[in-house]
Amino acid sequence: MHKVREYTQYLTEGREDRMRVRIATEKAEVVQFAVQYEALIGGTWHPIVRFDTAHIFSHKDLMHPNGRQDKQPMAFPDFKIALTFAIQDVKALWRWYRKGYEGEMKR
Repeated sequence: MHKVREYTQYLTEGREDRMRVRIATEKAEVVQFAVQYEALIGGTWHPIVRFDTAHIFSHKDLMHPNGRQDKQPMAFPDFKIALTFAIQDVKALWRWYRKGYEGEMKR
């Protein structure tokens, strides 16, 4: 039986940017995860980048305002390392992801 932990971390004081995390473990081993960066734009939450294991492998989905998603496999030896990378990536690059997404919205 999986133990599931979920939390949301706001990245800005105004709570306009957040990272939602879901981790499933079994005997202290990460067996599934999802890390999603979302931005509040125009009063609506937009998912912008997601790292997860939904297709039995760790990957990154970069979302676009037109609904397109770019899937990029992540080559890590286990889900724990992939999860750590995903959390660090969102914390370091959320501004860049948001700027790119908003730029696409203006086109």
